[in-house]
Amino acid sequence: MSASTIYLTLFLYFIVGTIIARYARRKMGTGVNDFFLAGRTLGGIVAALTYSATTYSAFMLIGLAGFTYIGGVGALGFELIYLSGLVLVAFFGPRFWLAGKRYNYLTPTELLGDRYRSRAVSTVTSIASILFLIPYSAVQLTGIGALLEGISGGTVPFMAGVFIAALIAVYWTWTGGLRAVAWTDSLQGAMMLIVATASVFFVVYRGFGGFGTMFAQLETEYPAWLTVPGPGFFNINAFVGLTLPWFFFSLSNPQVSQRLFMPRSLGQMRIMVMGFLIFGFIYTLVSIFWGFSARLLLPNLETADSATPALLSLDLIPSAISLLVMLGISAAAISTINSIILTLSSMITRDVVKNLGRKVDDKKELMVGRIFVPLFTAVILVFATLRLDLIAALSVASSAGLLVMVPALFGAFFWKRGTAAAVLVSCIFGGSAATIFQYTGYYPLGLWPGVWSALISTTLFIGVSLVTKPPLEKAEEFIGYLQEELNTNKIL
Repeated sequence: MSASTIYLTLFLYFIVGTIIARYARRKMGTGVNDFFLAGRTLGGIVAALTYSATTYSAFMLIGLAGFTYIGGVGALGFELIYLSGLVLVAFFGPRFWLAGKRYNYLTPTELLGDRYRSRAVSTVTSIASILFLIPYSAVQLTGIGALLEGISGGTVPFMAGVFIAALIAVYWTWTGGLRAVAWTDSLQGAMMLIVATASVFFVVYRGFGGFGTMFAQLETEYPAWLTVPGPGFFNINAFVGLTLPWFFFSLSNPQVSQRLFMPRSLGQMRIMVMGFLIFGFIYTLVSIFWGFSARLLLPNLETADSATPALLSLDLIPSAISLLVMLGISAAAISTINSIILTLSSMITRDVVKNLGRKVDDKKELMVGRIFVPLFTAVILVFATLRLDLIAALSVASSAGLLVMVPALFGAFFWKRGTAAAVLVSCIFGGSAATIFQYTGYYPLGLWPGVWSALISTTLFIGVSLVTKPPLEKAEEFIGYLQEELNTNKIL
């Protein structure tokens, strides 16, 4: 595919998205809630599409397809574990929404700080989120750069793709905040699902004559890819290490849990969750079929993450469809970056700047938050130039660090005995352990960093809580209010 065609397609995509973002801006208010949470008024369908587009990034058609390429059907089990984790949203979602509505929370870390009556808690958890989400954001840019470079045969340089994606993300985010992101996500999410699904049929039927033939060929040539643990990548330690962070992704990742504040009602939140489940199941199957197809058609790839770009370069898929798939993957990654930038900017202004003791009114708070939109984008762009490999593994590594948020969230909603000191100790030591083990490659007892961060943070949270004084008055009031509202609305 020629570089000029790719550049023209990206330009047209930018123009269409910009029109949508600027139109969304017309309905945006002037406060931080309007900029970062769309005024808490999203409908269920838009919420489902933005939730899906935010969650399913470059990870899926590049990362998960790559996992399938090297590990076989274990990748399907790995991703289905994530979908099963949506039971957490069904359980925690109404609690987040009710708490956000009652206390006007802007971020999940603000919720933690208020619940545990500690500015230090909201500041430390915000900084931890920033540290772990910047690599995850950079992975999205890396995915786009690698995709455009691969599909163009190198005529679109890696850094050109990275820079274009960063520019689009920061402009749309700056233009209309969360409302613009949600509206562009709706376009992107629908395009991702429709085009990716159509492309699978082209690959399978043109390349193999049908799904039955494809699986028969897999059974003959790569039988291990249809079994568990398969060719060796998904051994028990690897599978648990990868899936544990993924199961808790909807809680641990603040750019996702922040979206639980945004639906305009609990009924719209139910629509959001059901819509995401349908979207996620279809998109998971699409990514798995991509990986299997690449294994059969392109068995000697040097890197697993090149499976999708290499498939798109074949003549099996019409050029127009390949171009749209490229655009769909790029859109998925850009939507994830948009959401993360917004979340990090909201946390830095609400949970760091305000906690420094400065008096910041709503107007100044919004100004500070908007300033950090391009600043965070620049940092992510620099990190992306490192061009780290294996997108899926790096995505899970970031989530492994964010697992330290989970014990504090469980305690906030269900355990009155939890304390601020316990949150601080569990986050600092659990996050440090995850970072050290991930980047040194040292896995004690063979357990992956996510397992250790979960074990350490949970043990420390419980242990320190038992020997320190909890904010019982706030705990009683917070948990009591939620339980009363849940009983009134007949929700578990």
